[in-house]
Amino acid sequence: MIAREGNRLLIQVPMVMGTARSLLEAGRACLDAQEWVVDLSGVGEADSSGLAVLLEWQRCCRACGGSLRVEGMPPGLAALADLYDLGAAFSRA
Repeated sequence: MIAREGNRLLIQVPMVMGTARSLLEAGRACLDAQEWVVDLSGVGEADSSGLAVLLEWQRCCRACGGSLRVEGMPPGLAALADLYDLGAAFSRA
């Protein structure tokens, strides 16, 4: 589901309603006061619940003094982020 390589989280499953709860918990278990990179290049399908997961991970990082950057955001998820005016909420590469 999530592979961890140092401060990188590689997401390897769809970020949809059916996986959102387990993704949320798995990410929370990893995040701490570091600069984190979430790599979404392995995500083939995503919906608005994926954005909710990313927002919560971002909150978790900030709460403990860390940060979160998103790489490889699928075009559909990026379009949703922009549609909901969340484009600026994510540091993207």
